[in-house]
Amino acid sequence: MHPAKSIILFTALSGLGFGLMIWLGIVPGDKGTWVAAVFCLMALALSGIGLLSSLFHLGHPERAVKALSQWRSSWLSREGVVAIATMVVFTLYAAIWVLGGTPVALLGWLAAALAAVTVYCTAMIYTQMKTVPRWNSPLTPALFLLFALAGGALLAGKVTISLWLLAALGAVQIVQWMQGDKALGDSGSTMETATGLGNLGTVRLLESPHTGGPNYLLTEMVYKIGRKHAQKLRIIGFALAIGLPVLLGLVFEVKHMLAGIIVLMHLAGLLTLRWLFFAEAEHVVGLYYGKR
Repeated sequence: MHPAKSIILFTALSGLGFGLMIWLGIVPGDKGTWVAAVFCLMALALSGIGLLSSLFHLGHPERAVKALSQWRSSWLSREGVVAIATMVVFTLYAAIWVLGGTPVALLGWLAAALAAVTVYCTAMIYTQMKTVPRWNSPLTPALFLLFALAGGALLAGKVTISLWLLAALGAVQIVQWMQGDKALGDSGSTMETATGLGNLGTVRLLESPHTGGPNYLLTEMVYKIGRKHAQKLRIIGFALAIGLPVLLGLVFEVKHMLAGIIVLMHLAGLLTLRWLFFAEAEHVVGLYYGKR
């Protein structure tokens, strides 16, 4: 799949923002008024910027509101509806916390639950796509939720919890790669099934299915990255997002400066791995064009 920058930023930043909302909602701690305001604004800013960036991926951003009406059948629509509800509830929770000095536990838990559901809906947009076997797995929502929880914990200063979550994230990510690399082959989709000519025997591409330049399907659904490059980016992304933060958290006492470095490191790794999430996803339509 084409790794669009807008979607990478959307899924990465909104995930961090909603992840932070989860921790601020269930474990607000004893933060002072100003500190609480900064953390709440950070959560709203990350989730808001992430959601706004997704509009740039739409052909007609001015029609985005119409997407909310399809919540009965569309995970994209459900995500939009729940995201708006989450931000409204969390804003109310933050306002009472900052202005009143005491967070309302019920509102916090509600905001946290809605934030988790929002991240799940985002993941399901990709998980439900049977045409992309690498994504069509329970590991996809598990990855999205663990990235949100681990990143949110890092932003919230929950060091011990974040280390356990990062370790779990690393394990799931490795398993997802192992299963994803063979998902297209195990799906049963081939050039024979793509062309419907399997009854004639083995099918091979003689010429391109069309005479013009790259069409929409090739531009959006087919993207090839060299195996060597993918492996290097996997190592870099894994080290930045998971390996180094865990190592630093175990070896050193995490204070403000180091915490900031770890968060930036995790964000860089997250963006790298999220780019790979899209770049490595093989859409079965590629088989029709002899691309895999």
